[in-house]
Amino acid sequence: MTYTTEQNKAVVIRFNKECVEQGRPESFTELLADSVINHAAPDGMPNGPESFYHFLNEILRKGFPDLQVEIIEQVAERDLVTSRKVISATHTGEIFGIAPSNKKVQIKVIDIIRLKDGKYAEHWGQSNFSDILKEIAEG
Repeated sequence: MTYTTEQNKAVVIRFNKECVEQGRPESFTELLADSVINHAAPDGMPNGPESFYHFLNEILRKGFPDLQVEIIEQVAERDLVTSRKVISATHTGEIFGIAPSNKKVQIKVIDIIRLKDGKYAEHWGQSNFSDILKEIAEG
């Protein structure tokens, strides 16, 4: 089945709501291809489907359990969708050994997703997450 750019954008929106915000395990299975490559994964770390679930549910959500995603803008062409988004959250849990600070944060993200058959096939991303970690660590 061929997906239109609008259908691909809808898949990315769904991923952000169901996986990023809600952490629904079944949505990761439905929306990530088995062969997905996460180019944003740190060197030496797994970069397949498990990297998305691990980072979002085992790291990010534990430090920021109330996270909400606002997609500011999306551009789609062929099988690619680029999103500019903001993840707003409160640091109420431990993350990378940093004790909760109760600071409100905004993680600014630009993602490029290549989709195949309605699933994530590749992901590239840039964010200010390392700056957020420095900010909460400084207290």
